[in-house]
Amino acid sequence: MPLQPARLEFMPDGTPFSPAFGDVYHSTHGGPAQARHVFLGGNDLPQRWRDRERFVILETGFGLGLNFLATWQAWRADARRCRRLHFISIEKHPLTAPDLAAAQQAWPEFADLAAILRQHWPPLTPGIHRLHLDDHRVILTLVFADAASQLREVAAAVDAFYLDGFAPASNPEMWSLPVCRALARLAAPGATLATWSLARPVHDALAAVEFDLERRPGFAPRREMLVGHFRSRRPDRRPPPGERRATVIGAGIAGSTVAYRLAAGGWQVTVLERAEAPGQGASGNLAGMLRPLPSPDDNRISRLTRAGYLATRALLQSLPAARWSPCGLLHLARDAGHEAQQRRAVEMLGLPPEVVQFVASAGAGALLERPVNSGGWWFPGGGWVQPPSLCRAALAAFPERITLRCAVAVDALKWAKTGWQALAADGNILAEAPLIVMASGVAAAHFSQFAWLRQIAARGQVSHLPAAATPPLEIVVCGHGYAVPAVDGHCLIGATLSLDDDEAGERLADHRANLAQLELTLPGFAAAIDPRQLSGRVGFRPLSPDRLPIVGPVPAVSATGVNSRLHSLPRLPGLWCAQGYGARGITWSALMADLLVSRIEGDPLPLERDLVAALDPGRFLVRCARGQVRT
Repeated sequence: MPLQPARLEFMPDGTPFSPAFGDVYHSTHGGPAQARHVFLGGNDLPQRWRDRERFVILETGFGLGLNFLATWQAWRADARRCRRLHFISIEKHPLTAPDLAAAQQAWPEFADLAAILRQHWPPLTPGIHRLHLDDHRVILTLVFADAASQLREVAAAVDAFYLDGFAPASNPEMWSLPVCRALARLAAPGATLATWSLARPVHDALAAVEFDLERRPGFAPRREMLVGHFRSRRPDRRPPPGERRATVIGAGIAGSTVAYRLAAGGWQVTVLERAEAPGQGASGNLAGMLRPLPSPDDNRISRLTRAGYLATRALLQSLPAARWSPCGLLHLARDAGHEAQQRRAVEMLGLPPEVVQFVASAGAGALLERPVNSGGWWFPGGGWVQPPSLCRAALAAFPERITLRCAVAVDALKWAKTGWQALAADGNILAEAPLIVMASGVAAAHFSQFAWLRQIAARGQVSHLPAAATPPLEIVVCGHGYAVPAVDGHCLIGATLSLDDDEAGERLADHRANLAQLELTLPGFAAAIDPRQLSGRVGFRPLSPDRLPIVGPVPAVSATGVNSRLHSLPRLPGLWCAQGYGARGITWSALMADLLVSRIEGDPLPLERDLVAALDPGRFLVRCARGQVRT
């Protein structure tokens, strides 16, 4: 179901109004004051977040962003504020950035914060969007979905709830018993809630899910409001780690982005890399593509590549030293059937045109400035990224927290009383920390803790065409093969894919194969190129058996038995992995790093629970126990 943006209108007195719900976005008596009185005051904030490591708020109905802006401002003004503030907000019909700007003009006291929010405002696509604000200390997680159906997919331990949907009479599903049950599932010990609504069904639904409720003085014109306290005594299911020291094995795009995200969260990180510099293995190509992969049914790959694409773009925009170009990417159809599928996907998904468009052959030819035989997907914000530069920029972002050691070969991992030890072949300890992340790509299988993981090493060869020998190319194009505009004097094309193939040297046959694929995509583009004169690069990409990343805590295989439930798999304490990115390392990296570190920290997750489970390393053992696959 395509996401439907909100349509903003204004009443004669200037109050923002939703024609879809027939209700106002906030009180005519002063929105900021109402937000502070009802939601901050009703949850006893800022007092409750003071001196805490983390505080998590969940809001039903982002609307104009008023409650978030008031909370962010209060957090900034509090000298004893929590170290990190997480704010999760669920919105079925989000506003466009121009409508946000128009509505937020009414609150000059929030002008600076509102401008920052709009600068980070994501394209209006379904799913979860993570915004890192205020030097990574304020994390806004926007869930563009229907709360009635998608709250169950949110993974978080919430300290305070802002119940601020449109009135129960016009939006009853938002206040229903199933929604209240979903809120209770998310409640942390001592959680509170506040709402302006006194409707009897709302009161009864909240009381039925273990909230003790009371009325307090309301904000004009409402005489009273409702506040609640979660009475369950269940233990904290997501405690933050006690010590923030970690070792990351591998300085490719997976390890570098994990180290970046750990350091952004205040961790001291040691990165061990076998090569002489970061980004020399599967992440060592001159350039690679950045784009999502839509599908008519919006399957897991479609959802994950879209979320990953947007997360990587956001990361790149925060790392000026990373080399990349959002020049646009055109994915040409392979044949008439594929072209029809591409057109259908765009029509069914209804994504914003800044994310993806379908262009017919004439439009595709205009973008390429040369005739082509088919149309395809046009990603205006797609383009190319130079992976080694991203690795270097990520590792240099927090020099006081990230220690990079190159030309260091880790031979084994060993658990000791003081944590995980990374050992050299002679037994010397290279690094030691309570937590270790394996992000070494195809080398992971060398370690005993990962011997069970049937990761595939896929050999790929790219070819470098001298830019002076080809027509100008201003955008990235792919189809049967792909071509990237000139980077450092060469147009990169590729790439071959072969399994059970460990030859590290370049092959003339593979250069010829890359040229043949390019000829099918862009006839005549490389007609003057002699494959015998080409150079290129060979890399070994770590593919998972199901082509999805492998991200999360590592199972204790010897203790798993026939366990067929993911949540109850025993895990090796402090051992995590970010593996299996395959050919989509650029697209996956930022999102997977955020997911991994959020799980380590016990923070709200940047993905839906079903996608988190689909990426968990234990999935292969669970499937084996259920008799679905062999490991």
